[in-house]
Amino acid sequence: MQQPTTMRGVLLTGHGGLDKLEYREDLPVPAVGPGDVLIRVGAAGVNNTDINTRIGWYSKRHEPGEEGVAEDAGWGGKALDLPRIQGIDVCGRIVGVGDGVDATRVGERAIVEPCLREAGGQPLDPPWYLGSECDGGFAEYLAVAARHAHRVDSPLTDVELASFPCSYSTAENLLHRAGLAAGERVLITGASGGVGSAAVQLAGLRGAEVIAVTSPAKADALRALGAVRTLSRDDEPAAALGAGSVDVVVDLVAGEAFPPLLEVLRPGGRYATSGAIAGPRVTLDLRTLYLKDLTLLGCTALDAEVFPALVGYIAQGRLKPLVAATFRLADIAAAQTAFLEKRHVGKLVLRVAAEG
Repeated sequence: MQQPTTMRGVLLTGHGGLDKLEYREDLPVPAVGPGDVLIRVGAAGVNNTDINTRIGWYSKRHEPGEEGVAEDAGWGGKALDLPRIQGIDVCGRIVGVGDGVDATRVGERAIVEPCLREAGGQPLDPPWYLGSECDGGFAEYLAVAARHAHRVDSPLTDVELASFPCSYSTAENLLHRAGLAAGERVLITGASGGVGSAAVQLAGLRGAEVIAVTSPAKADALRALGAVRTLSRDDEPAAALGAGSVDVVVDLVAGEAFPPLLEVLRPGGRYATSGAIAGPRVTLDLRTLYLKDLTLLGCTALDAEVFPALVGYIAQGRLKPLVAATFRLADIAAAQTAFLEKRHVGKLVLRVAAEG
């Protein structure tokens, strides 16, 4: 069947407010290069990174409340090539293949690895990120290197599968880098968000004792996911749990809450982060770091084994998708507004292939 030449999608036209998101119905369907597949997008998840990219938060020149900084606003520290189709969470079906790709892949349902090591048949170093250095899933079609389109066999819907790629691979990467093992105790901040709730589940699969930091209203939901205990955001971790009582901290919050997290770590403990929703600048007493022999880990690019492991968990039915709400692609502004209100547990997802 011949593919259409135009598609619906959302363009990010610049850094700033929601007015920088432009819904269009006349965007060109992307060309399929050597080694690529063309995916008809079924659903695409909404993430904090979409908003961070839109407002220029990744720029080192960014200050709280500031918007529109562009010189180094991409994940890789460079300016974005605008306009850009965002959307790092993608599930859909392969409808076309480029040179060098087995034609039998047409018809496969796939989720897309968000950290790209190849594009246009060429290796990428440093990697690109879907929806940042290249176009993503907030459109009907996406072209991506075949190696990053992972076949997934699951009874879950496209919407449910689109809740997994970014948040769950980020969480799996954090736990993998930190070397979390069975029987260890892990404290997870920002536990009700997409990455945090994924980390709660994935840490439980490892046999760890999971303690989640969240609001009281969301505590029951996190205990249902496997947290053995929850703390309020106002609790002092060392006072509640005991100083030096935690093996691993997975921190998605940072800000003023950062110093107490090092106090609760045991000597030789590991701190891993991939977010800073309470602020990127923190106070660090180096004596705490070196006297306790702590390891601090920044986790963005996925290690090679992380995404295949995640796909395996999904195929085995070992993960529970947490879809709090869905929105039409055309209603992306409403979806991002709801995301920023932080009243949900889990993920918000855009329905792309079926607008319903």
